[in-house]
Amino acid sequence: MRWAALGVVYVVWGSTYLAIRFTIESMPPLLSGGTRFLLAGALLALVVAWRGGLRMTRRQFGSSVLLGLLLPAWGNGLVVLAEQSVASGLAALLVAAVPLYVVVMRRVAGERPAGVTYAGVAIGLVGLAALLLDDVGTSSWWGPWVVLLAAFGWALGTFLSGRLDTPANPFALSAVEMLAGGAALTVVGLAAGERVSFGAITTSSWVAWGYLVVFGSLLAFSSYVYVLGQLPVSTVATYAYVNPIIAVVLGVWLADERVGVFQLVGGLLVVLAVVLVVRAERKCRT
Repeated sequence: MRWAALGVVYVVWGSTYLAIRFTIESMPPLLSGGTRFLLAGALLALVVAWRGGLRMTRRQFGSSVLLGLLLPAWGNGLVVLAEQSVASGLAALLVAAVPLYVVVMRRVAGERPAGVTYAGVAIGLVGLAALLLDDVGTSSWWGPWVVLLAAFGWALGTFLSGRLDTPANPFALSAVEMLAGGAALTVVGLAAGERVSFGAITTSSWVAWGYLVVFGSLLAFSSYVYVLGQLPVSTVATYAYVNPIIAVVLGVWLADERVGVFQLVGGLLVVLAVVLVVRAERKCRT
């Protein structure tokens, strides 16, 4: 079950970068992200409450809200903003900094990840550098830095997930996180002057937004929260190495992007990095 859930995160989240690009073509970025998480969180909360699993202490609720501000709001929200000027494939590549951030945070906290874990991160970054050498689009000077800042927020939320007192039911945790993050993005979007013009929203944006609600949030985000409680954090963070490959493949299929030699070599290095980190962390758990 846990490996299947991680597989969902690997594959589905790789597709969300392109879906975000289509969504913000005619929707305001922060409001599109906020309403996406609010709707998904509300639907999940109703299901969890119906099954009697929404109970939690005040401390657990506070932890859930904090993680919601770090993951959906900070992490995803900044990516949505950046994709106004950053290509979806490049955004996915830059988010791959998450495992590096996580390993550094673990080291600062006094943990000592296996040497192979460091090697896997290094190889993954080399693979990403090779991918970046092949042009994936034109971006503004600030866009890539916003994505890297988003990756830091996501890594911090990932790191803290295993250290905070959170609800035992991972789906209750996921629901509160999405509601908190969605509410924050919506408030900030409205404060920034964003408004929705329904007549201007294209069919492709509606379809992409709906895909993000159902698959990107309800399915993939809930799977992510679940595996954080089941697998080592460095293993979970390797999704950031696989997502760019999915994003590049979808770019070729749906956006007529080309695949060069650097992308092929980089992709192979990324897969090797995932294998090394997963194997090292599994040995640490046994």
